Amino acid sequence: MFKLVPRQYSRLSSLSSAQPFYVAARTLKSSSKTTCVGPLVVPEQDPNGHQFEQDDKQFTELYRDFLKPASFYNACGRYGIDYFTGVPDSLLKDFCAYVTENTPIERHTIAANEGSAVALASGYHLATGKTPMVYLQNSGLGNIVNPLLSLAAPEVYSIPMCILIGWRGEPGKKDEPQHIVQGDATPALLQSLGIPFQVLPDYLDGAEKVLATAHAYMEAKQAPYAILVRRRTFDTYKIPAEKNMFEHTRESAIQMVIDSLDNSDCVVGTTGMLSRELFEYRVKKNHGHARDFLTVGSMGHASSIAFGIANAKPDRPVYCLDGDGAMMMHMGSMATIGHAQPRNLKHVVINNGAHDSVGGQPTQALAGHYSIPTIAKGCGYTHAATAESSEEIIRELATLRKSEGPALLEIRVGCGSRKDLGRPTRTPVQNKQDFMSFLQS
Repeated sequence: MFKLVPRQYSRLSSLSSAQPFYVAARTLKSSSKTTCVGPLVVPEQDPNGHQFEQDDKQFTELYRDFLKPASFYNACGRYGIDYFTGVPDSLLKDFCAYVTENTPIERHTIAANEGSAVALASGYHLATGKTPMVYLQNSGLGNIVNPLLSLAAPEVYSIPMCILIGWRGEPGKKDEPQHIVQGDATPALLQSLGIPFQVLPDYLDGAEKVLATAHAYMEAKQAPYAILVRRRTFDTYKIPAEKNMFEHTRESAIQMVIDSLDNSDCVVGTTGMLSRELFEYRVKKNHGHARDFLTVGSMGHASSIAFGIANAKPDRPVYCLDGDGAMMMHMGSMATIGHAQPRNLKHVVINNGAHDSVGGQPTQALAGHYSIPTIAKGCGYTHAATAESSEEIIRELATLRKSEGPALLEIRVGCGSRKDLGRPTRTPVQNKQDFMSFLQS
């Protein structure tokens, strides 16, 4: 009898952590054989006589290790990985923070979206012959499917890259609905892409073995290889907080926007902390939640959702509460909106210059050369402005309401959120039903 090894046995020296947990196979046209990396399977008793069922019941996560970001980073360097790109993730935030703080800018690029990261990694390989690392949350797998299959695949340009994936929604772990769906699909999706993968152990020896296997595969096959990262794998590493130069937080800015709205206005909130803060403010004000659509997943698509609503309901003001990182992720949507000229769409971008919901890595949206209003106007928005102080926000919200055509307001705020910030208590389906009923009223 054989079984897959569960997490609580991952530190046992009798198991080889360098073997993959799941199967992923691709038949290459250049070979008559199938490239196949098989699942890690062990008998109920291993060759050393270890009885898993009886001996390890007490071996719980209370006895687990944490992988130090610096140790893993240095191990990557020993296997020739010296360029990093991707979109930050909450499960990878400590490693991403270490990379951000300790890698020269020419060897680390925080990408606008995950597909762009694969393209950046491909360019680096073409220029240097080296193997880069792409990091992302598994919710971004959809964004990398096209460049992986049509650019990096062995049948196309055959570009090796190590893909580090935060495994939100891992089966058996409590998580939000959007992550549970994605987490369950992650292994099968990687298999369908023909990308072999392993789960990263939470201790250095095991991590080294995983990198060794990945390195050997990428060198031999000149193809991508993935590493899944479970929750609480990395030890803590934080980017030093920068001095807050702004009067408002994201939460207080959201409250000012909501206070300026009429009862008939509808709101589309972007992914992450913003929608959670919006939900809690509605609770505090006893507003109910029917007026808000909370985009709990689909990062970067809130403005398109809002545009779709505005297009179908031209007599109802539609406010999109966006974030700087989300806006940048699929910025092409702004050109689509500018071309269509929906008169009732109000686009509010809360800009804190960071991926605040997943660790605080910078987006460059507060850099001196970057101007969200200029981008909006270039895309065809009829009005675009920036506000920071309470006086400016109140004035510009009034102007935004009166503006015809797609209009944008950037509100610049500091980073951070309350430690006691809760999560929506309504399910996504309940939110959808309430919102649709409101739109028909």
